[in-house]
Amino acid sequence: MKTRARATERLAYLEAFTQTHRRLMDGPPALREAACLRLQLPWQFAPLRPGDVFAGRLNALPLLFSPEDSGVGYVFHADRLVSWIDRDALTRAERSRLERVATYWARYRTDAVVRRAYPAALSAGLPSDAWTDEPGIAFPLYRMAGATLDYGKLLRRGLPGLAEDCRSVSDEVLRAALGQAVGLLNGLCRRYAQEAERLGEHELNTTLGAITDRPPETLREAIQLVWLFALVSGASNFGRADAYLGPFLTADLASGRLDQHAAQELVTAWWRVIAERNTVFNGRVVIGGTGRPDPTAADAFARLALEATRQAPGPEPQLSLRLSDDQDPGLFDTALDLLGEGLTYPILYDDATNVPAVMHAFGVPRELAERYVPFGCGEYVLEGHSFGTPSGVINLLEALRQVVLAAPPGGFATFDGLINAYEACVERHIAWLAEQQKLEYDVVAAEASCLYFTLLYDHCLERSRAIFDGGVAHLGGTLETYGNTNTADSLTALCACVYDQASLTFEQVRSALHDDFTGHDAARALLNTARKYGNDDDTADAMAARVHEHACRATAAQAERVGLDSYLVVVINNHANTILGRHTGASPDGRHAGEPLACGNNPSGGADRHGLTAMLRSLTRLDPSIHAGTVQNLKLSPRLFSPAHRPKLRAMLEAYFDQGGTQLMVTTVNADDLRDAMDHPERYPNLLVRVGGFSARFVELDRDVQLEIISRTCHGAT
Repeated sequence: MKTRARATERLAYLEAFTQTHRRLMDGPPALREAACLRLQLPWQFAPLRPGDVFAGRLNALPLLFSPEDSGVGYVFHADRLVSWIDRDALTRAERSRLERVATYWARYRTDAVVRRAYPAALSAGLPSDAWTDEPGIAFPLYRMAGATLDYGKLLRRGLPGLAEDCRSVSDEVLRAALGQAVGLLNGLCRRYAQEAERLGEHELNTTLGAITDRPPETLREAIQLVWLFALVSGASNFGRADAYLGPFLTADLASGRLDQHAAQELVTAWWRVIAERNTVFNGRVVIGGTGRPDPTAADAFARLALEATRQAPGPEPQLSLRLSDDQDPGLFDTALDLLGEGLTYPILYDDATNVPAVMHAFGVPRELAERYVPFGCGEYVLEGHSFGTPSGVINLLEALRQVVLAAPPGGFATFDGLINAYEACVERHIAWLAEQQKLEYDVVAAEASCLYFTLLYDHCLERSRAIFDGGVAHLGGTLETYGNTNTADSLTALCACVYDQASLTFEQVRSALHDDFTGHDAARALLNTARKYGNDDDTADAMAARVHEHACRATAAQAERVGLDSYLVVVINNHANTILGRHTGASPDGRHAGEPLACGNNPSGGADRHGLTAMLRSLTRLDPSIHAGTVQNLKLSPRLFSPAHRPKLRAMLEAYFDQGGTQLMVTTVNADDLRDAMDHPERYPNLLVRVGGFSARFVELDRDVQLEIISRTCHGAT
């Protein structure tokens, strides 16, 4: 009977949400969104559990509005229905009603609306969305990812202040909808306060009651408000937490409300709820760097954040440390301690390179560039100021492969002819992806106002416009590029073997690729032994720089054409290098069909044969001022962190950053342990590795992803 009641209640929610959306279809999107959120939030937020330090835990709904957390806009997950609602507990008539809900959302979920809006030429250029399952050069993505809100404003104003800010909005409809959104969050706090009171969680009850009535005054209150706002908005990243939470920490310590131990417990508890949310690619918390209003207070929080990462190790939160001269230098030493212990955090970013690079790439003054934060897998955005969802994927290696395979008989007469054809192919696909990016923003703006994002982004309230409807200060886009290194190495090999040395003909290479090198061992050997990026080789590195700069500049050139403030490449790699590799045929760098593409800006697995210094020097050859984020993964032997070798390692990393290195993601592991973990996963349940732009427990990864990580050179003490 209980199952039956639960099934009918859940069907009632699905129908009520659907009917509300249909009823308000032709009305203002802001009011439609607010009405749907009113139905959604009671179902989305799970009850408190005894012992919870912070309130807020999400249920995975099959139907909801979520700008980022579960898709784009109005999201319907048909696959979640099986676990969410027991069809067998419904009558035949009720199952028919459920099917009508599913039929409605197959047409009106926002990603479907975006796809239907494609003009014919764009549909022809981007014919498929199935980038994980099909070969192809370019694919669209449907999401508004990477919201990094102005949590500092949230904490300064509190919920009463935000309600007051809403009343200043001149547009009557948006003003009403924003006010309703703040009211819904206030109501959620009061609901949780009542639950805390029933459970006897008096401190939590007091905290929740306080943040409904005034801006937060303590660290506990500040974290609680940030956490609930992130959940209700759908945002998955937390920006410069040390900047906005540091002052609360130092005030609590000075007043005696907290001692160091109690403060550490609070931060570690927050780490644990972030980890429980399990966003996989997100959960970014940024510490350090220039431009923080109170560096001393921020450093105090940063030290707690580093220790929380030690006490609550796991894939999330993705702690990221920006390095600058105006912070405690001990933060870097502690970072090396954690990395040497086998943790994959913090990720390291150097402000001396990144701030000027962001100024150039985004076209903003220094004070705005200092607000850069990585989100997700490492894309840059300006905290509370810019939006730059990655809404497209391009496989540069597949573009080169198709150019080679479709070349006229005998191939291209000159190398310039080949590379020009490749670059023209890439430019066509980038143009389509740029159009898709802007179209997606336009459709989302017509579908919803993304009310919670609108509340905490620069200029939205002042302009009385929703975030994607002319509100946000800087509307950018980002394009994920894959296969960069393989493309460069392939072009280097083709230039050497076909055009300079004439050791192979173009037709021999084309035949070898067609046959996946079966029967072409000699040709593959020649291609394999050509110079490779990652060895401080001028020829190979120059080609990598050319491929990088072409993709970046061709992408940036589209911004003005399509109406964006910026459109920038991100070479961030989650595990898409492996997924795309599954559907990418053999390539002229000697890679077999189905093998992974190189990860991010890194050399292909095992191709860097001249040591860590040479590899790091190659990384610095790629211009950082023309993109919105790249990843550089290092796999280091634990021996490098021993007392005998650590000073040399520290000096090497500092030299890398001094020479223009932007970022490093470090996995400290014994390569033999990785191989053993594949055979005996039960022995390594907590072995963490950097996959690309995210960390994971090694034993939980697909086998080909594991093999790609193992293939990366493990740099040891020499």
